[in-house]
Amino acid sequence: MKLSLALGPKKPLSRQMAWGCLTTNLAMPGFGSLIGGRAVGYFQIPFTLVGFAMTTIFGIKTIVWYFANFARIQRQDDPVENLLELWTNFRLPLLGIAIFAFAILWAYFTSRSIIAEARKAELLNPRPLPPKLSEFRPLPPKLDSVRPLPPKIRPES
Repeated sequence: MKLSLALGPKKPLSRQMAWGCLTTNLAMPGFGSLIGGRAVGYFQIPFTLVGFAMTTIFGIKTIVWYFANFARIQRQDDPVENLLELWTNFRLPLLGIAIFAFAILWAYFTSRSIIAEARKAELLNPRPLPPKLSEFRPLPPKLDSVRPLPPKIRPES
């Protein structure tokens, strides 16, 4: 399978393709922008990958730290010291979540502009409508091509 990070076509996109860019951008920000032909996707992808990696790596470390120190955290008398220790361990995963959320918002607004551009393109160049089915008369079947059914063979009783 060939993987390419090249920009999509420069031609106007259909609404279906534009909505596909939106859903792709909501799943993996930046990639839908590239499909839509927007170079800004190259800048959205690093935010996506860095945010996802930070959330995953530091989130796992924080979860492991939390379960290892759960009893000690519950026994502390000073709530300010407790919150400070929690903050020092939770800030990097939260930063990763914030970076990923920024990438999603940026990609969402890029996708909305792709959809608006696709709507304008469809209004300027409407696709021809397919013919109505009532204009076509069904053709009768050719009777000479139909073979007669063989007589029914009944078992002797």
